[in-house]
Amino acid sequence: MRILGIDPGSETTGYGLIESDGSRHSAVLFGAIRTSPRRAFHERLLQIYTRLMEILSHEAIDAVAIEGVFYAANVQSALKLGHARGVALLVAAQQGLPVFEYSPLEIKSAIVGYGRAEKSQVQLMVRHLLRLPEMPTPDDAADALAIAICHSHQMGRTASRPPRKPRRKN
Repeated sequence: MRILGIDPGSETTGYGLIESDGSRHSAVLFGAIRTSPRRAFHERLLQIYTRLMEILSHEAIDAVAIEGVFYAANVQSALKLGHARGVALLVAAQQGLPVFEYSPLEIKSAIVGYGRAEKSQVQLMVRHLLRLPEMPTPDDAADALAIAICHSHQMGRTASRPPRKPRRKN
């Protein structure tokens, strides 16, 4: 399965494409879309949209995993993040891809085994799990790879669970 992880942001949106069988993962492509704060906000969103569309049109992708909404102290930052997330969700929907959202706690738990892990611990585990010769950079790309790995682990758990028996309604 090929999973595209997206770590949305209005200044930097990280992306990471992995190939995984559920237990072994390999990095296919990763990087970040950097936008200039000097450009109008709608132009920055267009830049994120265009680059994500390029990736999706050139790569075979089975699913998109994205960091879910979290609480932010700064309302303006939260709104801008929400716009960037919306662009990523729109791109996936236009391509007919299933989208899965994970909280930072779920991502850290899946990668490190501890939901309050430090960013550096997550990055080290991403490097280890993907057998990369060096740390993936920038940080946003490493985070996107972590989101993709998280989804792979979640899919593995779901696939290994026995199907639930339907409950009878009285």
